[in-house]
Amino acid sequence: MKALVLSGGAGTRLRPITHTSAKQLVPVANKPVLFYGLEAIADAGITEVGVVVGDTADEIRKAVGDGSAFGLEVTYIRQDAPLGLAHAVRVAREFLGDDDFVMYLGDNFIVGGVTELVDSFRTERPDAHILLTPVLDPSAFGVAELDAEGRVSALVEKPEHPKSDLALVGVYLFTPAIHDAVLAIKPSWRGELEITHAIQWLIDEGRDVRSTTISGYWKDTGNVTDMLEVNRSVLETVVPDVLGTVDADSEIIGRVRIEKGARITGSRVVGPAIIGADAVITDSYVGPFTSISEGCHISDSEVEYTIILQNSALTGVRRVEASLIGRDVQVTPAPRNPSAHRFVLGDHSKVQISS
Repeated sequence: MKALVLSGGAGTRLRPITHTSAKQLVPVANKPVLFYGLEAIADAGITEVGVVVGDTADEIRKAVGDGSAFGLEVTYIRQDAPLGLAHAVRVAREFLGDDDFVMYLGDNFIVGGVTELVDSFRTERPDAHILLTPVLDPSAFGVAELDAEGRVSALVEKPEHPKSDLALVGVYLFTPAIHDAVLAIKPSWRGELEITHAIQWLIDEGRDVRSTTISGYWKDTGNVTDMLEVNRSVLETVVPDVLGTVDADSEIIGRVRIEKGARITGSRVVGPAIIGADAVITDSYVGPFTSISEGCHISDSEVEYTIILQNSALTGVRRVEASLIGRDVQVTPAPRNPSAHRFVLGDHSKVQISS
């Protein structure tokens, strides 16, 4: 069995971060989202992985390498334009051959991995197996409709009026039957070859399509709100450790991991939180659910529920929260400009001015 990991796409919902960085490499608890998926694939006993790349191919290649760091053998597959998930299966045809495979969206995050799902698929081998989860806004996802016996009866991509709240999670398992399906379908109104249409073709052809509704944690990390929520979830499991230095005037509370070379001086860090290698925290407060990447400098500032990427600095900033800050960013207070009030007030006026 092989794996196909999709790591193309522009990541428009994470702009401006993704103007200069692949969305799959934005870190959660100081580790790229993509790495969690690759580790889950390796844990499931799969070693041959095709990584579909687009405009950010060079950055993905640099981060993942040949896959040996994950116990994988990685083959890179170029998708010249983001023309849909089914199109990605088409361009990966040579790599996939006649093997079963799991398709994993590289910006998705699933707690608990996919080992149990892969083991079940290897044993039973339906033509396709999809994961579903209830969502509040199904119109933003591919949506599955189930019949009275709980079998998948229809799949609709981003329906205007959803008949179900069950969204497709970004993990799919297929036999080679999917190759006939992706060749049979036409582009949708979005100009993309939708994987939902390919799976619907299998259903219409009477093929065996199964589903599992997961109750565990899943997120599509395509926007800042979800990135911060996934970061919070991962930090809940952080193992506290102090590999850097903390002076006597600092206070470390709760589950905090301080990486090698980091220095904490005159500061208070409340976990769960992670401080990256060679970061410097001086006279500051770092609150819960904060990930500070390597080489960052936080001075005379307060930060909480935030992700800060490599080599960025906060200096003299009173409060930062619920934020995603990119690489090599400088955040400082705005200069205080002289201000004045000018009035023409009638008789018996009463004026309140905030100083």
